[in-house]
Amino acid sequence: MATTDKNRATAEAILPLVGGAGNVASIAHCMTRLRLGLHDRALVRDEELRALPAVLGVVEDETYQIVLGPGAVSRVTEQFETLVREAPAPVAEAPVPMPGAPMPGAPVPGATTPGAPVPGATAEELAARGEAIRAARKTKNATPVKLFLRRIANIFVPLIPALIGCGIIAGLNGLLTNLHWLPAIVPALTALASGFMSLLAVFVGYNTAKEFGGTPVLGGAVAAIIVFPGVANVDAFGQRLSPGQGGVLGALGAALLAVRVEKWCRRRIPEALDVLVTPTLTVLVSGLVTLFGLMYVAGEVSTAIGTFATWLLSHGGSGAGFVLGGLFLPLVMLGLHQALIPIHTTLIEQQGYTVLLPILAMAGAGQVGAAVAVYLRLPRNTSIRRTIRSALPAGLLGVGEPLIYGVSLPLGRPFITACVGGAFGGGFVGLFNQLGPSVGSTAIGPSGWALFPLLSGNRGLGELIAVYAGGLLAGYVAGFIATYCFGFTRTMLQELNTPQPEPQPQTATPITTNTGAAPHEPAPAPQPTGA
Repeated sequence: MATTDKNRATAEAILPLVGGAGNVASIAHCMTRLRLGLHDRALVRDEELRALPAVLGVVEDETYQIVLGPGAVSRVTEQFETLVREAPAPVAEAPVPMPGAPMPGAPVPGATTPGAPVPGATAEELAARGEAIRAARKTKNATPVKLFLRRIANIFVPLIPALIGCGIIAGLNGLLTNLHWLPAIVPALTALASGFMSLLAVFVGYNTAKEFGGTPVLGGAVAAIIVFPGVANVDAFGQRLSPGQGGVLGALGAALLAVRVEKWCRRRIPEALDVLVTPTLTVLVSGLVTLFGLMYVAGEVSTAIGTFATWLLSHGGSGAGFVLGGLFLPLVMLGLHQALIPIHTTLIEQQGYTVLLPILAMAGAGQVGAAVAVYLRLPRNTSIRRTIRSALPAGLLGVGEPLIYGVSLPLGRPFITACVGGAFGGGFVGLFNQLGPSVGSTAIGPSGWALFPLLSGNRGLGELIAVYAGGLLAGYVAGFIATYCFGFTRTMLQELNTPQPEPQPQTATPITTNTGAAPHEPAPAPQPTGA
């Protein structure tokens, strides 16, 4: 009861700060964020929202995203939905800014690019600079390719909770199998872990049609053809099809085709016949193209992805891991990490785990090491040190936004040295992939310590845990050393390492913004992330 009251209190505090129930167009959540579609962005009271104790930060993207952290987000979302449903309210009046204050969402005056001299020495000034960087990055990322990748991410993000749950059950089942414990329950756990994965293509098709403006159930119906056992009786390109051939990539293509066919029919079929003809033609045309084209092509692409990932880490080893771990955060900044989400999902569908996510997760380890170095290098800056103390636990669990956009990225050089830490962590895990132990994750989304329950691979669980933990340690140490030794110029230390006044009781907490998330999602990126 106490937990419910706490979550409801958080939801009640958030609702008026986003403009009231009448300003909320849609509600959803991912692993860490409450995602709101808003009618009028100007009604949001950002500073008050960030100041709430339960709010770790905010992300302004196509939706307004409030970072609440894993676990809490689903409970707060449930209470938030109840409040909106039970107490619809008219759109609130837009807040009147104080004289001289910037309008909501306006760029922060005097903001500079990463790596430039630091304009301020407090956490609040770094937060303002991080907001300006985020706004500039959002503008640069609004290209057709990146917007398309963002929509692809939107298809897979809602699937992450099920992937995590089934992945943990699969790991538990494997442990019981290896230890020969509870043999009677192993078949039941196998069914629980595999049921969702066997129908993953259907969910991808459903979400694809929904995201691109089609009828979701028609997208799911076409994608269901891929996993139907009867496709084994169909000949295409001189060979029999296999159930599941093409996987999520085939489902994605089939559903996109279904949306195009459906929209074509809606424009040309008379209204009296639409309810009968449009669904029939949509399933018939896109289904036949899927059977006699898409399944084969997508199957070849999926196989190539799995083969390349295995080859890359088997032969590239530490070099490949070093590059992947070091470049993941820049990929997130460019919005390109979202392209990795279908690749992760394809690997999970093929092999049972993705070998890329544990390597990409090392980027977060580099951030943690860099943050500790910043903490020690600025002993007199109580403001920044307070921010790091509050954000570090979330960073250890894989929620990196508070450290990235509240500390390292606005400072510039520590962001680069954090990437160096991620590179060394990725190189460590990649080296062991080359030597034999292939460390993977059965789901996308979590990173940091939160990834331990999802580890899987070609060796025993103890060996996989040791390799992943060693990678985290390498990332922490390398990020710390690189930042401590090279993260600050003498001028930066003089400007930043000065005593700061104690904040007022209602001072806003540092902002955060989108990295994906997880290794995406992402994405967020992420993502891997789904980083």
